[in-house]
Amino acid sequence: MSKTLIIFDIDGTLLHSNHVDSHCFAIAYKDVFGIDFPSIDWTYFPHVTDTTIFDTVIKEHFNRPATLSDKEIMLDRFIALLEENRRNQPERFMEVPGAKSLVDRLIADDRFTLGIGTGGWARPAKLKLKHVNIQTDPLYMSFADDNWTREAIIRGVYTQLAEAKESYERVVYVGDAVWDVNTTRNMGIDFIGVRVNGDLEKLVGEGAATVLQHYLDQDQFMEAVAQATVPKNIK
Repeated sequence: MSKTLIIFDIDGTLLHSNHVDSHCFAIAYKDVFGIDFPSIDWTYFPHVTDTTIFDTVIKEHFNRPATLSDKEIMLDRFIALLEENRRNQPERFMEVPGAKSLVDRLIADDRFTLGIGTGGWARPAKLKLKHVNIQTDPLYMSFADDNWTREAIIRGVYTQLAEAKESYERVVYVGDAVWDVNTTRNMGIDFIGVRVNGDLEKLVGEGAATVLQHYLDQDQFMEAVAQATVPKNIK
């Protein structure tokens, strides 16, 4: 049986928090290093991954690369803030409607293999998925910890499948951001966009052919998978 590998982003794609997580990242940095974080507009950075973002700011502020110790201290504070916010305001950290049910269905369907390819570090990413009860054990997951670019993160999923001797005929990436459109275009990967706030034109204007608002209509998602294409270069 030929399989389709579906790789999901996390933030804005499987869950949404109205940028609270981004603010936690900035607050954690200020708490640890005593300097205001420059921007949570991720387009400010050369690559939208936690590793690149963090290293870029450390270089700007301290004129040196980030160290493993820097990262671990930052991660501890970031995780603490995420846990505190989820404990105090759980209603602000929601799954994209239908995400958990869809993931469960896809895991049970032999036609698909599922992956996670996110620009976040592993520890906070897994915490976020746990908060909305999305199971991770069967998924092939790649994070920013050892990867600087979104392309490298997706290739990390491929590497894991190769090591597991899992075959697939096609790849579809599901993401919510402009950089997801650009990455999949660069890599020649079919793409499905998700914009939970309904501003579907944000990704359509970047070349995405299919953009959904949620996963409540699972048949609609399956049809989107069947019809997904590489984003057009419209600029």
